[in-house]
Amino acid sequence: MKKLLITGGAGFIGSNFIRHILNKYKDCSIINLDKLTYCGNLENLKDIARDKRYKFVEGDIADDKLVKEIIKDRDIVVNFAAETHVDRSIIDPYNFVRTNVTGTHVLLEAAKAKGIERFVQVSTDEVYGSIDKGSFRETDPLLPNSPYSASKAGADLLARSYFITFKLPVIITRSSNNFGPYQYPEKVIPLFITNALEDKSLPLYADGMNVRDWLFVLDNCEAIDAVLHKGTAGEVYNIGGGTEITNLELTGAILDILGKDKSLIKFVNDRPGHDKRYSLDITKIRSLGWAPKHDFRSSLELTVNWYKNNEEWWRRLAECWKSIKY
Repeated sequence: MKKLLITGGAGFIGSNFIRHILNKYKDCSIINLDKLTYCGNLENLKDIARDKRYKFVEGDIADDKLVKEIIKDRDIVVNFAAETHVDRSIIDPYNFVRTNVTGTHVLLEAAKAKGIERFVQVSTDEVYGSIDKGSFRETDPLLPNSPYSASKAGADLLARSYFITFKLPVIITRSSNNFGPYQYPEKVIPLFITNALEDKSLPLYADGMNVRDWLFVLDNCEAIDAVLHKGTAGEVYNIGGGTEITNLELTGAILDILGKDKSLIKFVNDRPGHDKRYSLDITKIRSLGWAPKHDFRSSLELTVNWYKNNEEWWRRLAECWKSIKY
C-alpha cells in the first residue's frame, strides 16, 4: 500500500486530489498536513473525514520537527501547500516567501533524509511570466512577475536542485488556471459567481483583455496522478486545459449562465505586474496518456451550480475574502 503525505490538502486543488486518490485507489493511505490558514477548510473534506485510510494533521510545512515526524512512514510526498493569491502577495510578500520557498525546502530536506520514493512539487504556469504568442514549453526560462510567482519559481528551482544534487526523485507540475468546486472565493471565477449571485459588481482589471488558459480541477487531479505514476524523475510537466479566453469573455460567460446583466461588470485599475497572457504546451504530458476530458462550458456551468447550491459554504468565508480591495 502506497503511503502518501499530501500537504495543503484542505485547500482547493489538494482536497479535490485527496478525494480523487481515495476514490481511485483502495490500497492507499493519506496523511493530509495543512496549516488551515484562511483558505484551508476542512469542510472541503467532510465527506471523507472518517475514512480509515485518511488522517488529518494540522501544521505548517515550514515546521521542521513536525514534518520530519510525520514523513517517517510515508513513501510519496505531493506538495500543494502554498500561498497562491497574487493580490495578497503584492500586499504582503513575506508569507509567500516563507511558505512557498522555506516550506518547500523543509519538505525537501525531510524527504531526502527519509528516502522518499517520489516527490511531486505542484506549481503554476505563472512562473514562466507572460507570453504574447505561442505556448510555454517546460524548457523555457522562468520569468515570474509577481511575488507569488517568484516564490513558486524559487520552490521549483530548489526542487530541481535536490534532484540534481541529491538524486531525490522530484517531479514538478505546472498547471494553468484551475477552477471548480471548493475554490476559495477570492479567485476570479468563484468571486464573480458569488458577487453576481448577490447582484454585486464584478471587479474586472483594466480592459479585461488578459488571457488565461482554464483547466477544470478534476482534469488537473488526473494529470498529477498520471505524473505520479508514469512521470520521469527530474522532469517538469505542463498541464493545460486548452481553453484560452479573455477575462472579459470569462466574465460574460458567468453572467450568461446566471442570467445576469453585463451592467454588473465594473472595470477597475489594473494590478501591478499583471501578466497579459498565459499559454502552455502540453505535448509532454500527453505522452503519458493524459488529456483534458472536461469541456470548459459544461464544467463552468457545473461550477456555477455548485456555488449556487452551496451558499452556506462560501458565505461562512465572506469576511476574509471580501477584505481584498479592488
